[in-house]
Amino acid sequence: MKVLGACPLDCPDACSWVVTVEDGKAVGLRGNKEHPVTRGALCVKVNRYLEQLHSTERIRYPMRRVGPKGSGQFERISWDEALGEIATRLTGIIDEYGGEAIWPFHGTGSLGYIQGLEGFSGRRFFNALGASLHDPTICSIAGSTGLKYTLGTSGGMDPEDLAKSKLILLWGTNPLTSGHHGWKFIQDSDAYTVAIDPVRSRTAERCDEHLAPLPGTDAALALGLMHVVLSLGAEDTAYLAEHTEGWPEFRARIEEFTPERVAGITGLPMERIVALGERIARTRPTAIRASQGMQRHAGGGMALRTLACLPGVTGDWAIPGGGLHYSTSGHFELNLPELVRFDLLPHPVRTLSMTRLGEALLGTDDPPVKALFVIAANPVGSNPQQAKVIEGLRREDLFTVVLEHFPTDTVDYADIVLPATMQPEHLDVIAAYGNMYLVWNEPAVPPPGECLSTTETFRRLAGRMGLTEPALFDSDEELARQLLKGYDVERLRAEGFLKVPVKSVPVGKLQFISRRAAQAGHDPLAGYNPPADPGDGLVLISAASHYFLNTTFGANPELRRRAGDPRVTLHPDDAAARSIETGDPITVSNERGSFTAIAEVSDMVRPGVAATPKGRWAKLSGGATVNATIAERDSDFGGGAVFHDNRVQITRTPAAG
Repeated sequence: MKVLGACPLDCPDACSWVVTVEDGKAVGLRGNKEHPVTRGALCVKVNRYLEQLHSTERIRYPMRRVGPKGSGQFERISWDEALGEIATRLTGIIDEYGGEAIWPFHGTGSLGYIQGLEGFSGRRFFNALGASLHDPTICSIAGSTGLKYTLGTSGGMDPEDLAKSKLILLWGTNPLTSGHHGWKFIQDSDAYTVAIDPVRSRTAERCDEHLAPLPGTDAALALGLMHVVLSLGAEDTAYLAEHTEGWPEFRARIEEFTPERVAGITGLPMERIVALGERIARTRPTAIRASQGMQRHAGGGMALRTLACLPGVTGDWAIPGGGLHYSTSGHFELNLPELVRFDLLPHPVRTLSMTRLGEALLGTDDPPVKALFVIAANPVGSNPQQAKVIEGLRREDLFTVVLEHFPTDTVDYADIVLPATMQPEHLDVIAAYGNMYLVWNEPAVPPPGECLSTTETFRRLAGRMGLTEPALFDSDEELARQLLKGYDVERLRAEGFLKVPVKSVPVGKLQFISRRAAQAGHDPLAGYNPPADPGDGLVLISAASHYFLNTTFGANPELRRRAGDPRVTLHPDDAAARSIETGDPITVSNERGSFTAIAEVSDMVRPGVAATPKGRWAKLSGGATVNATIAERDSDFGGGAVFHDNRVQITRTPAAG
């Protein structure tokens, strides 16, 4: 039997897949050949998904902690015991502190709108309790906010139109590692490709040209490129007059960023900036593909805001194959209010920032966080300032419940662990953020042991707590139909995927000057916000791993073997200054924490920059990962994370004894 499904992981591609089932067991998994983006292929990570599904390490039963927090010592209990204990503890917390003392902490371990996606699953239940809201600030919010200031939407060009482009700037993105299906549309074009990335990634190796600016200087580079366009008189005056607002003021700002000045900011040779600017000036259509990495610093929101201005100056927004693609989420018209049901809140409640977990657990009052539900997340592995997060999770007065598949670093700090289903075992709906397709996930096999879907877990918990609101007990299919009101659900379910219409971008006129930005306390004019880490040393980039996806697959034996030991790459000049050679054990540290790794000396990174892949589990990596060094500090827009605004010291680790 073949069952159509959808990859739920935090990747722009949202692949449609086909599960082969024999005797009630999933025995095969492949990409759906009919899907125009998946085209029959899955990535190196998801090709091993069935190993995850059938792993003997999988959590199959509810568990209660019996050792100290962090010890990972648990005993098996029944669902009745687990639900009873959770209900009793939550009732007591609500009675003493109120519902806002409960924090439902959702991650991107599943992007399913029914079972996961940063708070939609279970949100009705928590709303009925009056729990705090969860603000998913850790991933893309700074860039999305910046794009909305410029374009009126975070949605951009249809990525399939990259096949029509003549020049493609791959700006801070490495699709051959994270989202390789998008590369196919680039291959379908005859475009000249330029990678703009501090690291010579797999993608950069395949491009016609690679520029390596200092991290966090992307907006300055964009302004410098626009300066070259203006110097050649290549701006699209008709588009600027008819479709933009604030052009005279923005033109004056561009003129401040001469190629000479931008070279000093970015660390790039001036002649390379001029050459690329000239290429942009004479090439239509030009497309920009940007992704989340480039906005994970103090000026990240402004970087995307300013980058979206470049196709306005050249008029590329009006040309098929021109414009910018960051996320397609803004094109999907999903009925989120009916799914989430904020009307169930008994009163207005506070919002807690995902990025500031450690700070909130240790310092929030009125009320303090007394209960934490971790859903589709592994904050010990994924959040900034790892040591502070762990300190918060060690609180004896914090009641922590984790819904999980595997014994992650975060599970070790739980009071109750609940076994969750995986994607082939439940119904779900996925909306891609790297293409224009909705994807339906049909349950293919029964779950092992006593695993329950996230939705069923909260239906049962609502009943155990005596809640009677009918919406808390809607079935998964009812939830999906509410979400997809306005779409052809029967066709989506039968065919497995459905392309949504592409909205016009920008919405209205492109805003070089944004009143919304001004109202939020930001510079109303697009420009450049520099990095803000006050430390010295090297800037450490922690981009996506080719073998892990966030911390998913971080314990997969074969993928760990392929990834090898934790490594940090240094430029030869920086390594020589520190007497470090390839293979040396090193310690990476700053005032926030430290971790150990093996040195790799290579010119794949530019001078002044070090790089290490993210996605490691701390307990499998010497007790700490790169996130031990990253600050709980906000980006300029939206309170986003600053993973790439991180300066560290790197030293050779002395031999033991």
